[in-house]
Amino acid sequence: MADYANPDKLVSTDWAAQHLNDDGVRFIEVDVDTSAYGEGHLPGAVAWDWTSQLQDQVRRDVVDGATLQGLLRAAGVNAGTTVILYGDNNNWFAAYALWILEMYGVSNVKLMNGGRKKWLDEGRATTKDTPTHPPAGSMSVGVRDESIRAKAPDVLARLDGSAALVDVRSPDEYNGVIMAPPGLAETAQRKGHIPGAASIPWVQAVAEDGTFKSADDLRALYGGKGVDGSAPVIAYCRIGERSSHTWFVLRHLLGYQDVRNYDGSWTEWGSMVGMPVENPSA
Repeated sequence: MADYANPDKLVSTDWAAQHLNDDGVRFIEVDVDTSAYGEGHLPGAVAWDWTSQLQDQVRRDVVDGATLQGLLRAAGVNAGTTVILYGDNNNWFAAYALWILEMYGVSNVKLMNGGRKKWLDEGRATTKDTPTHPPAGSMSVGVRDESIRAKAPDVLARLDGSAALVDVRSPDEYNGVIMAPPGLAETAQRKGHIPGAASIPWVQAVAEDGTFKSADDLRALYGGKGVDGSAPVIAYCRIGERSSHTWFVLRHLLGYQDVRNYDGSWTEWGSMVGMPVENPSA
């Protein structure tokens, strides 16, 4: 992992296995819900439910700072604790949690490379026991810094080509063949993609075991579509979780300085009145 711009933002499953019982390390599994966690998880790992805990339950927004601080303290995370995030779907929701934590100034946080899938595929130890960690009192979060977040007006202002827009959804979503992946509820009113966005599906950034590809491979992947860090980058997907994964790749593995995650993504853009849309299948 030394060829990445910020290799310290990743840990391997080997490293995780060796540090499961460290007092200064807390493992948190982040899934779209906690059903997978209930089937077995890393010993000592805490569960975060992306849907009910990391999302505002009244308006569509990320969780507020006070709630996030409470989640961290309840997980036994103190100011000096190293937080290791991992989860289902190739760490989609774990990457989203890392993105939120960094917005609130929590920087000592990393992803377990390969996520839940790699841990299970390697036959490593799991448990169904829910851990009890002493609540922490020294952890506090800062004022939300949205410099790594894009909203619809930010994207609209960049349709002039002054930023590289990256659509990380599947080709069928990008091309307007389908509205959303089968079985998923969040949809938009229109199909297609944001004008000028490059189609670089998130899955192209990972190997078969779920780990991230090498820095050279990633540079070739994104650079081949004109995304080389020379201009600001905005990534989006459907609801912001897959684009968080790509945001992590571009920001931390390739070291691009100006990368934002548009978490409103296609569910918002494709439903807003008057927003420009390209739909090759229309």
